[in-house]
Amino acid sequence: MPPVALPVVEEQRTRKTWLQSNRTVPRRFVRPLLEFTHVEASGGIVLLVAAVVALVWANAPFGETYESFWGTEIDFTFGPLHLTESLRDFVNDGLMAIFFLVVGMEIKRELAVGELRELRTAALPAIAAIGGMVLPALLYVLIAGGGEAGRGWGIPMATDIAFSVGVVALLGARVPVGAKVFLLALAIVDDIGAIAVIAVFYTEDLAIWWLTAAIAGLVAIRLATRIGVRWVGFYVVVGFLTWFCMLESGVHATLAGVAIGLLTPARPLYSDSEYLLRARWIIGQYEMDRRDPRGPERVDDRALNLAHVATESVSPLARQEAAIHPWSSFLIVPLFALANAGVRFAGVDLLATVTSAVSLGVTAGLVVGKFVGITLATVIAVRLGLGKLPRRTTWTHVVGVAGLAGIGFTVSLFITGLAFTDPVIADQAKVGIFLGSTVAGLLGYAILRQVPAPAVDADQRPGSQMPAGVPGS
Repeated sequence: MPPVALPVVEEQRTRKTWLQSNRTVPRRFVRPLLEFTHVEASGGIVLLVAAVVALVWANAPFGETYESFWGTEIDFTFGPLHLTESLRDFVNDGLMAIFFLVVGMEIKRELAVGELRELRTAALPAIAAIGGMVLPALLYVLIAGGGEAGRGWGIPMATDIAFSVGVVALLGARVPVGAKVFLLALAIVDDIGAIAVIAVFYTEDLAIWWLTAAIAGLVAIRLATRIGVRWVGFYVVVGFLTWFCMLESGVHATLAGVAIGLLTPARPLYSDSEYLLRARWIIGQYEMDRRDPRGPERVDDRALNLAHVATESVSPLARQEAAIHPWSSFLIVPLFALANAGVRFAGVDLLATVTSAVSLGVTAGLVVGKFVGITLATVIAVRLGLGKLPRRTTWTHVVGVAGLAGIGFTVSLFITGLAFTDPVIADQAKVGIFLGSTVAGLLGYAILRQVPAPAVDADQRPGSQMPAGVPGS
C-alpha cells in the first residue's frame, strides 16, 4: 500500500517543486489537502460525508432528482465495443472495478510480504474472519428467511476497512499495533470471503465464450508479467478488455479488478543490493561526466538511467497501489456511497422498515454475528493452539476489534445491489446496514475506549501510523 509521505520539510530538502513552494495555492490549499489524505481517519471521514450527502439529497424537497440523476443513461463507445449504462451502473460496474483492483493488490501484498505470508501468523485472523462471516450469514437467514429476502445473506459478512480504521485512529495509543494489524488481516480475509461470495452466489446468466475471453486476458497478463513486460500501457489495454469481457460474461465485472490485482508482481526487478550497486555506479559515472568537457551531453542519460533503476527497485504492486489508492479511497468509494446510500423516507413507514425481517437480519448480523463470531472463533483458535494473540493485545482489544468489524458499509452496499431487484427490500437492507454499522462502531469504540493508554514505547509513540497500506495512510 502507499507509504506514509515524507513531512513537507523533508520533501523540500530532497526536491523542489511547485507543491513544496511557498506560493499561496500550494501553501494554503494543496498541501493541507494532501496532509489530510495521510490522516488515518480521512478515508472514513470522506466516505461518511458522501453517505450523509446521499441521504440528505434523497430526502430533500428535490429528492426525486437523486434517482433520476443516477438513472441517467450514458453511451460508451471504444472502437467496436459499445456499452449503454446508467450513471449508477457506471460507478458500480466500472469505477468499483478499480476499488476491487486495489483490494486484489492488498490481498496479494499481504500474501506475498505481509501478515498473511506465514501460516501461523495468518491463522488467527483468518479463523476469526471465518467466524465473523459464517455466523452473520446464519443469523440473517434465521431472521429474514428464504425467498427474495433470503438472497441478502452475504450483506452482513463484510467489514469496511476505511470506517473501522478511522475509529481505531480516534482511539490513538489505546489500540496497540498488534491489534491494528489483527484488524487489518481480518478485514483482508473478509474481503477474500466477500469476493468468493460475489463470484459464486451472485453470478447469473453465464456466457461461457465471454468468460473464456476474460480468462484469456488474465492469462495474457500473467504471461506478460512472467516474461518481464514492463510497459504499463499494455496492462491498461488488456485489463480494460478483460473487464469488458467479464462484464459481458455475466460474472460481475469488478472481479476482473480483483484478478488483475492478484496478478500484479509483488517483487521488484532489482533487489536492494542490485539497486545500491547500480545507483553507485551511475552516480560515479555522473560525477566523471561532469568533470569531462564532453560529458554534459551524457549527464541526462545518466539521470534517466538512475530514475529507471530507482523505479524498477520498487515492486509494480507497490507502485501501482501508491498511484491508484488515493483515487480509490477519496473519489471512487465516496462516489459509490453517493450513488447507492440515498434511501428516500418520504411516504415510508420508518418503524416498519427498521423492524422488517431484512433490516433486522442485516443489523443482527453486523452487530451480534460479527461480535460473537469473531470473538468465539478467536477464543477457540487460541485455546487449540492454532494461533496466539499479537504482542500487547489483550482479550479486551480482541472484543473491541470484533465490535468494529461489524462496520460493514461499502461492500455490504455493493452486495445489496447485487442481491435485490426489489427497491423496497433493497432500502430495508440499506437501513439495516446504516443502523448495524453505527451500533457496531459505537460498541467497538466504547469497549476499546475503556482500555488505558499504555506507556509510550518504540512501537506506540505519538504520531505512530497504521501499518503501511491502510486507507488514508
